[in-house]
Order: sequence, then structure tokens, then C-alpha cells
Amino acid sequence: MTTTTSGRSTARPGPVALFISDLHLQSDMPHTAAAFLHFLNRHAIHARQLYLLGDIFEYWAGDDDITEPFLHSVTMALRAVSDAGVELFWMAGNRDFLVGPGFAHATGATLLPDPTVLTHAGQRYLLSHGDQLCTDDVAYQQFRNMVRQPDWQAAFLARELRERKQIIAQMRQQSRQHQQQTSMITDVNQNAVEYFFQHWRTQILIHGHTHRPAMHQEGNTLRYVLSDWDLDHKPVRGDWLALLADGTLQRYNHMGVPA
Repeated sequence: MTTTTSGRSTARPGPVALFISDLHLQSDMPHTAAAFLHFLNRHAIHARQLYLLGDIFEYWAGDDDITEPFLHSVTMALRAVSDAGVELFWMAGNRDFLVGPGFAHATGATLLPDPTVLTHAGQRYLLSHGDQLCTDDVAYQQFRNMVRQPDWQAAFLARELRERKQIIAQMRQQSRQHQQQTSMITDVNQNAVEYFFQHWRTQILIHGHTHRPAMHQEGNTLRYVLSDWDLDHKPVRGDWLALLADGTLQRYNHMGVPA
């Protein structure tokens, strides 16, 4: 899919687009949640577009859980940004891939496939959560292929919400154990990265997932990796990227200071 910066919000004076991912929002990390709400109210509200590139929530059990108080508060905060005229886009992560049309309707967001190309000023920016690039983690890729199947999701969502949350808790525990065994989240595979650039005919890639914020330049390609967010533990971390009118990308830390 391709999105563009043209549309109802092009007259807004702020950045063309903001990109953020891997907040892993949950009720027992209140400082992280508060920082995200600050980001929405102080920064995202002035942008033309906001791209949420996956793992915004620590988990998502289904759109019927949207009335849970914490999830409802975040949903309403996103709705306020959308109602203010910011075009809101959502891309699934490995934690919140069950976000569906109910969430999109509640927030005013457009659900995007992974990857998606954004075009601005003649430049193509490839957007992805990033987990597809970690092909060396064979076990995870097998799991991803299974849970992204429509039949699997339909069967899972047909279960009672309480049962779904119990299963998700077990999956999260298994994921933590897997990461402990491998020391950290597996990084991207360079061959997979090169395939993305070649297949999608882009020179700029923006993604999250790996929790390794950086800008990688290889030849004529640039790969921007977004940080995860955690303001409840030391050291605190979190960032976002801004696409400016001239087509350049600027990274900001969680306080809104250029990094």
C-alpha cells in the first residue's frame, strides 16, 4: 500500500509526519503512558500525519477489550488527535496484531499493511514494524506466519475474552523466556533489509521492533530504527522521527528535544 502526504491535513503548520513505535503501553507502566499522552498533546497534535508503527500496546486481546479503562483512555487520546485534524495511521506489531476495525473506528485511524510506502515531495519512505526483517529468528517467523492467518485470528477471537487474555499471558511469558535465552531481540537480517529496499524501490526505511535506535547508511540507502519506550525504569528511553517539509528526517527524544 502507498500513502501520500496530500489530503485533509496538508495545510497544518507542523511536521509533515511523525513516526513512533514500541511503546508497549500497559497500566503498570504509568510514566511511559503519561509520556505518550504528553507526546500526543504537545507534538502529534501539530503534525499533519501520525504513524503508529506497531507494539503501541504491550498486548491487544481483541477490539472487544477496548472498554477496559486503561485501553479506553489511550483510545480516546488518539481519537482527540484524529478529531483535531491529524491523519492517524496504524500498523500492527508483534504484540498488538489483533487490532482491528473496531479500534480503527474508535480512534479514526487507518489500518495499514506491513510494509507501506509513504510518498512525499517525490521521495518514497518505506514503513514497517520491523519484525519481518528478523529472519534469523526462525521460531518467531513460524509463529508470526501462524498468527497472522485470518483463520487463526478468527478462531482465536471467537474465544471468551478472559481465555484470550490467559493465552496471551502464556505467550508473553514464553516470549520473555525466549529473549532471555537469546540475550535480546534478534536484530534484522541484512539480506532481508536489502530485499525490502529492492522490492519496494525505496532508499529510506523506517522501522521499530528491535529496540536498537540508530540510523544505518549502506551505499545510497538509509535505515532509521525507532526506539522502544520505557520511562518507568532506568535508563529511560523513547524517541520518534519527524518528516519535515523538505523531506528530511529528524529524530527527537521522548522530551521532544532533537537527538
